[in-house]
Amino acid sequence: MTTPIPPAPILLKNTRVIDPASQRDEVTDLFLLEGLLLPVPATLPANTLCLEARGTLATPGFLDLHVHFRDPGGLAAETLMSGSRAAAAGGFTHVVTMPNSSPACDTPALLQRQFDPQLAVRILPAACITAGRQGQQLADMEALAAAGAMAFTDDGAMVSDPALMAAAMQRARQLDRVIMDHAVLPALAGPGVIRACAAATQFQLPIFPPEAEIAAVEQDIRLCRQTGARLHLQHLSCAASVAAIRAARRAGLPVSGEASPHHLALAAEDILTDDGNLRMNPPLGNREDLRMLREAVLDGTLSALATDHAPHAPATKSRGFLQAPFGVIGLETAAAVTYTLLVEQEGLPLLDWVARWTTGPAAILGIPPPTLADGAPANLALFDIVTPWRVQPAQFQSLSRNCPFADWTLRGKPLLTICAGRLTWRDAVRLR
Repeated sequence: MTTPIPPAPILLKNTRVIDPASQRDEVTDLFLLEGLLLPVPATLPANTLCLEARGTLATPGFLDLHVHFRDPGGLAAETLMSGSRAAAAGGFTHVVTMPNSSPACDTPALLQRQFDPQLAVRILPAACITAGRQGQQLADMEALAAAGAMAFTDDGAMVSDPALMAAAMQRARQLDRVIMDHAVLPALAGPGVIRACAAATQFQLPIFPPEAEIAAVEQDIRLCRQTGARLHLQHLSCAASVAAIRAARRAGLPVSGEASPHHLALAAEDILTDDGNLRMNPPLGNREDLRMLREAVLDGTLSALATDHAPHAPATKSRGFLQAPFGVIGLETAAAVTYTLLVEQEGLPLLDWVARWTTGPAAILGIPPPTLADGAPANLALFDIVTPWRVQPAQFQSLSRNCPFADWTLRGKPLLTICAGRLTWRDAVRLR
């Protein structure tokens, strides 16, 4: 068996370090050796890669709680390899994959195939709550947890039977795992694809009522109160959902929620054409929903950002709003969209912005907080928060192009990503 060659030492010079775990904000050098962050030695090893990083922002590698890699079953849209490259190009070192592959990830074997050391990120897989994601009987949660499942969800579908969901929460609590829920009640959502807006009327599209999400969130919170299990509510889109989570957290319940960049950046009123790239589940809320989502991220009610990266082969998203599948990609734009909207426009402190992508998600999973402290694993990213960047999906690492931000001009482009000491992404044009 061949012994892996350790990555070369790396010195990043004059970067601004933003580390929420230690509340550190300073311009300094970072030295990486054999997969760890270490003090800069008096004499550098001869093979050290030295990079001038003046003007960049260095953060712990981002952690995305919510991605879809379509592997197995949808390899034309994304594979584990292409998805991991897209994540690295977005500044991510860790991602939580959703189990709605084909077949669904409800066995240890399907879970463990994602632990590939050749991938550009480390996958922290979520497993199914129910067998086959069919909502009929619980999966073998004990075996899945033992095999490395970090969370349980039937994302893409809700476990709408309260008794079954309560049983899942009780088992998750015993296993010390978080339940993540795609909180949309199918009976209320019906065939809906869009919130009420001018485009819905113009293109005669069936309405997705906000109550489908709000009632689901309220039902999940009631079950959380009943069972004491940790509950994480995914890709929220409604102001009333935020209010319910805020009340639950004030009451001391172990409830968290996430906001996705597209729900923070766009509202139903922004849909002007029959564009399948703007169809997502849950759909874009109205402007009041958007405002409340942003405020919840700013005040920490929503302690995590997550992309809900949902790739689809280009031909499937070009069929118009009604025929296109739900979902947009987001890994390669997430940092820049949220930096531009939340930091530049809303005044979110840099430490809080980075926390929403690092320590916040880690706390939800119950894992140690990512940090740039000496001795920590060398998982980090560099960002350019000065130079404007035009989003060009044709240049993405993802196999899919269903991006709602094409041609937007943003700041906060990832320049370099290092995962476990290994250079997994480098913008060779901007970082020489």
